[in-house]
Amino acid sequence: MKKKHIYCRHSLNLEIPFFDVDSLMIVWHGHYVKYFEQARCAFLSALGHDYTVMRETGFAYPVVKLDIKYVKPATFGQHICVNLAVVEFESCLRIEYTITDERSGATLTRASTTQVAVRIDNGEMQFQTPDAFQNAIRQYPGFQTASASIQAV
Repeated sequence: MKKKHIYCRHSLNLEIPFFDVDSLMIVWHGHYVKYFEQARCAFLSALGHDYTVMRETGFAYPVVKLDIKYVKPATFGQHICVNLAVVEFESCLRIEYTITDERSGATLTRASTTQVAVRIDNGEMQFQTPDAFQNAIRQYPGFQTASASIQAV
């Protein structure tokens, strides 16, 4: 397993609703992206730098890359935990996700997203994350600098 630094973590617990499942009572694959977004929005809110603040500072943060590995299906009524780990924030926002069964801890899905800052006024992609967002990450409870010990994801 490749080792990488984790700057900070956040988790969100969800219950799988009926409208997210197919006729076999398993979650349709596209809904996992929604779970990642819900966890990311909860993290950004806890960070105090959500999408509204991003827009107010003049930047949008579109997802430019998404990678998902489905390990085991989630089912109707199942309680899951969406765990996220920020593994890059200075050049882009790269988050790795693990969805687990809340009771057993079994891994259901692994994923990652990459977002980049784009200036709203001219659409220019930024090669460095704006200072306001970097500062918010650095002030997040549990933030660990790159000089801290490297952890496995």
